[in-house]
Amino acid sequence: MKVKLQEDVLKDQNLSANFNREHFNTSKTLVVNMMSSPGAGKTTLLEETIKLLVDQYTVAVIEGDLATDRDAERLRALGVQTVQINTVGGCHLDARMIAKKIPEFDLEEIDILFIENIGNLVCPSGYDLGQHYKVAVLSVPEGNDKIPKYPVMFRRTDMTIINKIDLLPYVPFDLEEAESDLQFINPSAKFQALSAKTGEGLDRWITWLKEAYQQCTKQ
Repeated sequence: MKVKLQEDVLKDQNLSANFNREHFNTSKTLVVNMMSSPGAGKTTLLEETIKLLVDQYTVAVIEGDLATDRDAERLRALGVQTVQINTVGGCHLDARMIAKKIPEFDLEEIDILFIENIGNLVCPSGYDLGQHYKVAVLSVPEGNDKIPKYPVMFRRTDMTIINKIDLLPYVPFDLEEAESDLQFINPSAKFQALSAKTGEGLDRWITWLKEAYQQCTKQ
């Protein structure tokens, strides 16, 4: 038996994504959707990124987790507005969740809004939140097999960050292989290796964000 699809099952989600995008573009707020598996270091990377940006930019965060606001509290401690979304079991954020939180921000006063998505290498990649850029974070201890094994995630991102490169002397991970795998799956994606812990490579990430913000404000 054939089932005829009459309507896009993601219609409401995609309408919400367009709604969000319009608001972000109107306010000229750069929005970056950060995705990774649990433990890759997204929150630590955001902490260090915020510290390097707050003197020049007004930064805010939407923090996604299944439960608790522990990561949100870490970011609030840096003095940035952080709004929590708990999905209570949901494996990703969607555009409708983001749309409900937009009124809590004065977007006209925010230069850069980070969305820290649920820790998951599968579900988050399929949902447009209205962001300008999707960034995937992969950590060295996770191994070289993640990019080939989860191609949908890395195919749909604008940048892949390899975090925790300070551990390269201790775990088997090949940066050249990771970059090659990414280029095969997504030739247009940016590739950056860094350590949020030591700060190595963070300057290139910050430069990319500043350039992305300048591009956003020109639109």
